[in-house]
Amino acid sequence: MDAVPADLRDRCIALAGLFQSVRLVQQTASGERRDAVATVACLGSIFNTDPATALEVYGSLAALRPGLETLLGQLGSDSTQRDMQLTGYAIALLHLERKLNRDADMLRNLGDSIANIAAQSAHLDPSDPAVIAALGELYSQTISTLQPRIMVKGEQSILTGTESRNMIRALLLGGIRAAVLWRQCGGNRVQLLFRRKALLRDCRQLLEEARRDG
Repeated sequence: MDAVPADLRDRCIALAGLFQSVRLVQQTASGERRDAVATVACLGSIFNTDPATALEVYGSLAALRPGLETLLGQLGSDSTQRDMQLTGYAIALLHLERKLNRDADMLRNLGDSIANIAAQSAHLDPSDPAVIAALGELYSQTISTLQPRIMVKGEQSILTGTESRNMIRALLLGGIRAAVLWRQCGGNRVQLLFRRKALLRDCRQLLEEARRDG
């Protein structure tokens, strides 16, 4: 099979990162078990602000395998595999990222704060509760002030818990990181509407690579 051209590959990686983030949000909110590697990849992506490649943001295709699998289900022709809740979260994050990109002050604040969190937690894993709490608070102070706010659905007892609430917000910030990457790689709404077949083809190929690597 021919290699995926770099620009298409990068856009597919960005979309997989986005759908991996929202799938992890959904799992957290409903009390499902999260993939630990996928979680670390999404949280760690927030701190990787100057990558040489799109893949470097997440470390490896194997770490993006759940996102690629989710994206494949969303893009495929089998409507029974589609999850409209995930689609709603993803579209909302892409919309919020466009608003963020037009807000220079918030962008600067977000970048400075992420750098500060990275410096203060250099010896910690991205999934450490202290890091997650800091990222969750940052999301609350920045992205959460933009409209419309994302309303996550799930078990009320989980949504009101401090740890799960922090995790959901941190993962949503990871979704914003993926949306930024999507835009930086040339992604836009037109491609989502009219290049679905090309994205689907690229997603299948990248998933094959992820399964071999994993």
